[in-house]
Amino acid sequence: MIELQITETNVRRGIVFAFALALACYLIWLLRVELVLLYVSGLFAVVLSPLVESTGRFRIGRWQPFKGSALLILLLALVGAIVGFGFFALPPVIGDLEQFGRETPTRLPALMDNIRKIPFLQHLTDSNFGGELQSLASHTAASFLFSIRDWAGKVFDILMGGILTVYFILEGKHAYRWFLSFVPLENRDRLDRTLQRARLRMDKWLVGQGSLMLILGVASTITFLLLKVRYAYALGVLMGALNIIPVLGGLIGITLALLSAAIDSWSSVIGVVVFYAAYVWVENSVLIPRIMQNRLNLPGLAVLVSLLIGSALAGVPGAMVSIPTAVLVAVLLDEYAVSKDAA
Repeated sequence: MIELQITETNVRRGIVFAFALALACYLIWLLRVELVLLYVSGLFAVVLSPLVESTGRFRIGRWQPFKGSALLILLLALVGAIVGFGFFALPPVIGDLEQFGRETPTRLPALMDNIRKIPFLQHLTDSNFGGELQSLASHTAASFLFSIRDWAGKVFDILMGGILTVYFILEGKHAYRWFLSFVPLENRDRLDRTLQRARLRMDKWLVGQGSLMLILGVASTITFLLLKVRYAYALGVLMGALNIIPVLGGLIGITLALLSAAIDSWSSVIGVVVFYAAYVWVENSVLIPRIMQNRLNLPGLAVLVSLLIGSALAGVPGAMVSIPTAVLVAVLLDEYAVSKDAA
C-alpha cells in the first residue's frame, strides 16, 4: 500500500514537472527576442566593465570618479567621438554628393555610352534604360517606406540594449549575487571561480580586439593616403571601428572604401583590393594566432561556429558577442564536462 502511494506521488510529480517544463519552454520561445536582448546586454556589460573600472581609477586632484560618473564620462566620450567624426567626415561627402547631383544631367550621356561598352549590356537603349531606372526608383521608394517600421523596431532594440547595458554595469554585482543565490551552497564557490576565470579571458579578448581594430585603422589610413583615396582619414577610422563586427564589419568598410576609390580611378580600386586581401591574410595567419588565440585559447573552428550561431540568433549584436560567449562556454565545459587526469 505504501509503495503504491509512493508510486502515485512520483507519477503526479512527474506530470507536474513535465507540464512546468513544457510551460517554461513555451514562455522561453515567446520571449526569445527579449531574452536574447537581455543576454547580449549582460555580456556587453561584462566586457565593458573593465573600461569603466579603469576610468574610475583616474584621479584629478582629490576627486576620483565613482562607477556612475565613470560610465557617464565614457558615454560622453563616445558621443563626442561620434559627433566629432560626423563634423569632420560628413561635410566633404555631402559636398561631393551635391556636386554629383548638379553634374549628373551633363554626365549621363557619357555614362550611358560607357555602360553600353560593357559586355552583355550593349542592348540597352535610352528609352528602356530610363524606364527600368524609373521602375527601380519606384520599387526602391516603396521598399524604403515599408522598411521604416522594421528600422524603427531595430533602433528601439538598440536603445533598449544600450539602456540595459548601462543598468547591468551599474547594478551588475547585485544581479550576479542574485544569480548565484539560486545555486546550492556546496557548488556556489566553484561556479563563482569558474565565471571569474571566464571574465578574465573576456577581458583579454577585449584587449586583443582593440589591438586588431587599432592595427587595421592605422594600416587602412596610411594605405588610403598613399593611394590618394577620398576621405582617407574617415575611411581609416571606419575600417578600424567596424572591425569589432566580425565578417560583416569588414565587408561594410571595404565596400565603402571601394566606392570612394572608384570615384577617381580604377587603379585605386585595385590597390584597395590588394591591400585588404593582404591584410586579411596577415590577420588570419599572423595577428589572430598571436593576439587572439594565445589569449583566448580557442581553436579557429570554435570561433567560426560561434560566429555562425551568434549571427543566426541575434544578427550583428549576436556576432559581436559570439566570441565572448564561446569563451564562457569553453570555460564552463572545461570545468564541468572535461574529464581530467588525476595527475
